[in-house]
Amino acid sequence: MPDRFSENNDGMDAAVVNGGAGGELVVGLPDHLVVMVHGILGNATDWKFAAEQFVRVLPDKVVVHCSQRNVSKLTLDGVDVMGERLAEEVKEVVEQMPKVRKISFIAHSVGGLVARYAIGRLYEPPQSEEENEDVSANGAQGRSLRGTICGLEAANFITVATPHLGSRGNKQVPFLFGVPIFEKAACLVIHWIFRRTGRHLFLTDNEEGKLPLLQLMLTDCGDLYFMSALCAFRRRVAYANVGYDRWRTASIRRNCELPKWEDSLSQKYPHIVRVEAAKVPEEQHEQIPVVDDGSDVLEEKLASGLRRVSWERVDVSFHTSKRRFAAHSLIQVKDPFVHSEGVDCIMHMIDNFLC
Repeated sequence: MPDRFSENNDGMDAAVVNGGAGGELVVGLPDHLVVMVHGILGNATDWKFAAEQFVRVLPDKVVVHCSQRNVSKLTLDGVDVMGERLAEEVKEVVEQMPKVRKISFIAHSVGGLVARYAIGRLYEPPQSEEENEDVSANGAQGRSLRGTICGLEAANFITVATPHLGSRGNKQVPFLFGVPIFEKAACLVIHWIFRRTGRHLFLTDNEEGKLPLLQLMLTDCGDLYFMSALCAFRRRVAYANVGYDRWRTASIRRNCELPKWEDSLSQKYPHIVRVEAAKVPEEQHEQIPVVDDGSDVLEEKLASGLRRVSWERVDVSFHTSKRRFAAHSLIQVKDPFVHSEGVDCIMHMIDNFLC
């Protein structure tokens, strides 16, 4: 059961999950679990504001769980270790919520990679034709044909400023200022600072001829169904900052594909500068030449592999903000007072959320 119960102004029971971490407040019987995953050195409160807004706007639709299993220094243990922990956490939450039928993930920064690993562990392949014949015609049959995540229909997989293509090179790490010698040196020492997670982010975990983890996550291997799990979601969205952050890697684009952007698209979302609808996925074996734009062969493999599924892309800019150098936190509204300029990004997620 949820950690505690409170009562809203209408006298209706409201479940508050996450033991005070701002997880969720739900009225009625929502059937859609939203799992929010924080980034490196973070904790469940990083998503507190967003979780509250989701429940405020969609009180009878969603129940939100802010992940607590990988906090602070535990985020340095590696994407795979964190992914296994998150998968176990989600299983426990789902077991406590028998009314839940759908699941979505919203993940910030490295949390997006952790969520991708976790869904690979949680993926359940499609049912057999014989089993499908016994499924009632209420939509469950369609879900079973796509496969499920922890037995639930997969709805939204949303990443926010996630370094899908890794964090090395091409001014992808803000504090290195794009200086080549700094970035080359970072590859050699990053594991001293961010330990195994740093090796995964800088794609240096290829010892003994093994593939880097991020490359391995472009496949289904053994009992880990990384790509099948991504395909199971009805919608995949990548939010990315166009400046003062990692635009290319977070939006899963090549440098030559980064679009021109204007100021805000609307008054409602003053920091959303471009929305790109999901495109037809690239063919699995399509060979795309590597352009000499600073990308390397491994990053090209990551981009091509991830684009075998379609992604919506939402580009965000805080270039006029006094806190623009904190864009990585602004886009998440990590602190509702310090990062309040990013509220329109959260509202954009909610307004376009597939329930």
